[in-house]
Amino acid sequence: MLEQEYHAHSRRKYLMIASGLVLTFVAAYIFTTLGMKDAAMFQTAEAVTRYFDGTLDGGADTAMNKIILLLRLPRVLLAIIAGAGLALAGALMQSVTRNYLVSPFTLGISAAAALGASLCIVLAAGTALDSDLGIITSAFLLSCACGIIVYGIARRSGLSPTTIVLVGIALNYFFSALTATLEFFAQEHKLAAVIQWTFGSLHRASWEYVAIGGVIVALGIAAALFYALPLNVMAVSDDETARSLGVNPARLRTIAGLTAVLMTATIISFTGVIGFVGLIAPHMARFLIGTDHRFYLPFTAVLGAALLLVADTVGKLILYPVTIPVGIVISFLGVPLFIHLILRRRRSFE
Repeated sequence: MLEQEYHAHSRRKYLMIASGLVLTFVAAYIFTTLGMKDAAMFQTAEAVTRYFDGTLDGGADTAMNKIILLLRLPRVLLAIIAGAGLALAGALMQSVTRNYLVSPFTLGISAAAALGASLCIVLAAGTALDSDLGIITSAFLLSCACGIIVYGIARRSGLSPTTIVLVGIALNYFFSALTATLEFFAQEHKLAAVIQWTFGSLHRASWEYVAIGGVIVALGIAAALFYALPLNVMAVSDDETARSLGVNPARLRTIAGLTAVLMTATIISFTGVIGFVGLIAPHMARFLIGTDHRFYLPFTAVLGAALLLVADTVGKLILYPVTIPVGIVISFLGVPLFIHLILRRRRSFE
């Protein structure tokens, strides 16, 4: 009887994950042509078909098909990849630190990326780094360096969750102060470029970013699912109990931390700072599907993808033709939802 209930419960959770994934991609298909005048329901499918047939330059809808393939579709797919990766990174960090307020933004990784981009924008004028590739590379390297510094300092105290969080918060303020200093001395046009980058946006989306980000996030999801059962132990027990159950806390924190840092560094080097997805999506997933990491981690990725996709679409349409950066929109959408979840959970325990 208990076994049947367990399997039925598991099937419901798998169904939730599959349904969320299907709905996200259906929404992505719709959002690709949303707002385009005279776009047919199957315009995206036609554009993709024409590309593979080699007939993209033919027909009356050539311009529309090129806009879909070169601008809109990469942006939609990058939103899905970025949302999934940031949400999963936040979930991994929260599990290994046992702190539900931890996210890539909290640990200073986003602030480090902003500093890397700012250095290139403000100080690298006229050099090889004064380009999109230079900014992306600098943001990625500073993000990875921040993760290594947090891990290195925390390791001296045994990789305790409290130390990881405190070191991350300290570095967050430090990198933010350095970025603010650069902004203070920057020329007006460079200051505008720095601020635009720190808002977080998907307007730089390309098929190269989609391919690189897709591979990194796919590997991250695979690694997270591989360690799902040890993460279950880590999330609900202290280090001594975890060791007695055969889990090495320091090793698991290292693997989960490096996975989260790699995904976050890759994504925000392409998109700029998008800070709220890694905090809100894990909370939503825990509330809806529970804390079993076999279901919780993939569902978190699905929710993160859906959140960022909706936020980017709202940002494009709400004040059309002006596009609001997705980093701003996700905060406006996420904060009320986050507060609602907290209040609802509190009422459930009263």
